[in-house]
Amino acid sequence: MTFASRFVGMTVVIVVVGTASTSAQYFSYPTAGVPRLPNGSPDLHAPTPRTPDGKPDFSGIWEPDMNRPCPPDGCADMKVPQEFVNIGWSLKGGPPYQPWAAEARKERIEQQGKDDPVSRCVPGGLVKLHTTPQLRKIIQVPGLLVTLNEMDASFRQIFTDGRPLPPAVELPSFKGFSVGSWEGDTMVVQTTGFPDGIWLDRSGSPLTDAARLTERWRRLDYGTMEIDITIDDSKAYTRPWTITLTHRIVLDTDLIDYICTENEKDWSAGRLIGK
Repeated sequence: MTFASRFVGMTVVIVVVGTASTSAQYFSYPTAGVPRLPNGSPDLHAPTPRTPDGKPDFSGIWEPDMNRPCPPDGCADMKVPQEFVNIGWSLKGGPPYQPWAAEARKERIEQQGKDDPVSRCVPGGLVKLHTTPQLRKIIQVPGLLVTLNEMDASFRQIFTDGRPLPPAVELPSFKGFSVGSWEGDTMVVQTTGFPDGIWLDRSGSPLTDAARLTERWRRLDYGTMEIDITIDDSKAYTRPWTITLTHRIVLDTDLIDYICTENEKDWSAGRLIGK
């Protein structure tokens, strides 16, 4: 099976992607250590797993909560979260855009997101890792939490060994540079060092190189994780703002690499005709 078998309708212009049912992913292999109900089904509301030092253990394979309903005639593509399309949909009045950012987003919506960097196979950035409907595996060890992402077959490191954020970043990263600390059962992650030009969502909400993101990770029970993301970017927004994302555990499967440029035809065709 190839990764492409899980996706349909993906073009350079419109990249609304998602995963099919779990049964279509990788191969079916039972996840070890899953708590069970008396009938043998997974107990997704079982207590939060913990590491030997008593902290919540975020390890596992996760996907965003698919909270965007399909229209009556079905989704044109795969299901995606509301936040994938509009990162601030849950905020009254939306994010507090600076005037230029509001105008840029308006133009991008009118153009149906044709200039989304992801459409050119540029990495989508940290926030899109949380909202794109592709799986990610979390590996948590002392001093470090790593996410392995199907999106772009990439990784992210969150250092929890006490190191500070770098005082200056000469080489920006689409995922930034992240350090984490604990406030009780909440892991608080600070990230900085982004390049200009990242889109937070399909609607084109911008993120600039002035951004600092704060995530607050909570594993509510065995099957549910909640992450608050506060975006502090004075170039693009008039004040910091916060959204809350929900993620669900995915069992009995594993990751498959997704490489955006694999078997991609539109870019080479566009170059041949001078676009």
